[in-house]
Amino acid sequence: MSINTERDIEANLQIGPTDAGMIRLFIEADGIEIPMDFDPEEAEDIAEEILAAAQAARAVAG
Repeated sequence: MSINTERDIEANLQIGPTDAGMIRLFIEADGIEIPMDFDPEEAEDIAEEILAAAQAARAVAG
């Protein structure tokens, strides 16, 4: 499986701060729950990667 492999799976994504000062990405799909915690600096790095990927996807699409 790669990033370009399509899957027919529905998932819910929640993003928010925890009471421990971390940022949590919480993914739920098919009865599986995956909490992923990041410190604020890591979360900012991830946000930058998402923005860069969005820009690259726009370039491919248009």
